Amino acid sequence: MAVQLNRRDVIRGGLAAGATVVLPKSRVLGANDDIRIAIMGCGVMGGGHIKKFDRLPGVRVVAVSDPDLTRMDGKTASLSHKPEKHQDFRRILDDKNVDAVVIATPNHWHSPMAIMACQAGKHAYVQKPVSHNIWEGRKMVEAARKYDRLVQAGTQHRSCPGVAEAAKDIQSGKFGKVLWVHCLILNLRESIGKVSTPQSIPAHIDYDLWCGPAPKTPVMRQSFHYDWHWQWNWGDGEMGNWGPHYIDDVRHILGWDDVPQSVIAAGSRSVWDDNGETPNMHVALFQRDGINVVVDVRNLPRQAGTTEAATYMGLEHGNVFVCESGIVKINLDGGQAYDQDGALVKEYKSNLGLHEANFIKALHSGQRSDLNAEIEIGHLSTTMCHMANISYRVGQQATVDEIEQSMQEHEDAQETIRAIVGQIDANDGDLVATPLVLGPRLDFDRVAEKFSGPHAEDANRLLSYEMRNSYAVPDVV
Repeated sequence: MAVQLNRRDVIRGGLAAGATVVLPKSRVLGANDDIRIAIMGCGVMGGGHIKKFDRLPGVRVVAVSDPDLTRMDGKTASLSHKPEKHQDFRRILDDKNVDAVVIATPNHWHSPMAIMACQAGKHAYVQKPVSHNIWEGRKMVEAARKYDRLVQAGTQHRSCPGVAEAAKDIQSGKFGKVLWVHCLILNLRESIGKVSTPQSIPAHIDYDLWCGPAPKTPVMRQSFHYDWHWQWNWGDGEMGNWGPHYIDDVRHILGWDDVPQSVIAAGSRSVWDDNGETPNMHVALFQRDGINVVVDVRNLPRQAGTTEAATYMGLEHGNVFVCESGIVKINLDGGQAYDQDGALVKEYKSNLGLHEANFIKALHSGQRSDLNAEIEIGHLSTTMCHMANISYRVGQQATVDEIEQSMQEHEDAQETIRAIVGQIDANDGDLVATPLVLGPRLDFDRVAEKFSGPHAEDANRLLSYEMRNSYAVPDVV
């Protein structure tokens, strides 16, 4: 006999042995049915999704939610109709008139909300990074499978024809064997400022709900919104912010269906004396089956007093694939392929406006295979970001020589360390007052999704975190 459990019971306590979940009823969508979408989170990304989804033929944004009551009105003002507004997103999950949700909240809510949506019979589109840690990301994949829901990761490059064409060319051997890859995010940021006492919470924000499963600690930052990205309780730094896009491109273009076997990372939060915790200069070296991938993240300007970003082979962001008979450069603006002599041999066109439509197409077909960024793809790409962060977080202060020595088997990684040191110096940084941190080389068991070998005990503590009971993801989703 099936045991009927409500969503809150499942999310709080898991399932008793032998119990069977009865999936909440949801509409069977036909080819001509309107898709009714709800947007969870009305910040920058959520506001963009409200417009993009509502403009798609046959799609209506019927509800929005945000713990901050002031953020919903402005983001829905352009709509011709008035969607329902809920401070508590759980009201949306209880609404049988909602077919799918778009999750554009702070990172720590991405996986828990997606799991709850699946349990409530909703399909989901989950912004990057799709998880705040590796464990909950896998639980999200399990929930999508168990409840047979379509869940799309918000990595828009997966629907870009240019990236797909580059993947086809490189995997076919058009430019010979891939020797190594340099993935770069050299975008400028500014210090988030520094406060020495906890900041007050505006009355229009439900802070308990905003924190959800994450620690409900005092707010120690000048700006309540967005700057949580740079504090570990809620954010994952630039590695988890822009990293999922370009790291996913690496996996896509190389044809990987898993993640690397090892990672080593180094960096620091340099120059800025602020409340941020995540590194603004961060390099990670991944290794998988003989291919080295350097992920190069830098938020400082090229030098003090300028508003110019650093560059790598002429790019400020994107990927460079160094092959036996050529080089392929590609980013969100498109890309180019060059032969060994540096002559342009091919261009790749960008179109980043197709991803939301791909999600709607899959909802109509009901086929998981129609999703360009099915949630396990997003989970694995986000896992690489977490791997890089974990190596950094369990690291220790080190000299530049020690860091270079740790990456001696790959010259591009060593050159990246030198570039980082030079850029810190050009911004009047002090490596004595704020030394670089060197993380250990971590081996990753790709089946168990755990670290093994030396330093595994420390690293595995960061695979998840102790969630607050009322919002915790259960072991059995």
